[in-house]
Amino acid sequence: MDDKKALAQVVHDELLRYYGTPKWTRLDGVSELVSTILSQNTNDGNRDLAYSRLRVRFRTWEEVRDADPEAVVDAIRPAGLANQKGPRIQAALSHITQQRGKLNIDFLAEMPVAEAQAWLMSINGVGPKTTAIVLLFCYDMPAFPVDTHVHRVSGRIGMIGPKVSADEAHGIMNALCPAGAQGPFHLNIIRHGREVCHARKPECERCPLTAWCAHFKLSN
Repeated sequence: MDDKKALAQVVHDELLRYYGTPKWTRLDGVSELVSTILSQNTNDGNRDLAYSRLRVRFRTWEEVRDADPEAVVDAIRPAGLANQKGPRIQAALSHITQQRGKLNIDFLAEMPVAEAQAWLMSINGVGPKTTAIVLLFCYDMPAFPVDTHVHRVSGRIGMIGPKVSADEAHGIMNALCPAGAQGPFHLNIIRHGREVCHARKPECERCPLTAWCAHFKLSN
């Protein structure tokens, strides 16, 4: 574990040098939850378009919760899988209302991380990645989201083992991450996966991590 933590520190430092410190827009917890559900199996552009259309059509999350399901599906269609995501969003909003009496999840910030994770994952359709995104980016809690890019890049470098699933990687990457660096590390790994460490043909010739990358060493 100590060797892996040292590797994670080096990778984080090198990505900061290569890409700089990323910035992100902070949303309230409910908004981030909806946005992250929309992001499933699509790209950021489609997610943002669907989210924008939803906010234009409905003034509040209460209106989204109580709307005709077809109207919600139509609004979020650019995100893809709208027939699944629309009911999932409305069910999540209804669940929060039933549990808390209002559409606000800021109480999570006062809970231990494990309890906050369990509460969010009790919502149907909310998994480890969505939970980690909400807790990290809304409430500055130590959680590390693992998407397809993070899973691929961290596996190739050797921070996680070849048989570790994306769900299992959340806890491992959070334990390896330098203290307080979850946000920048997560976002820079995603950027690296999109711009350099592609799924089909990684551009190793311009990668700043080859000196530490297990995949590169094995293939050269």
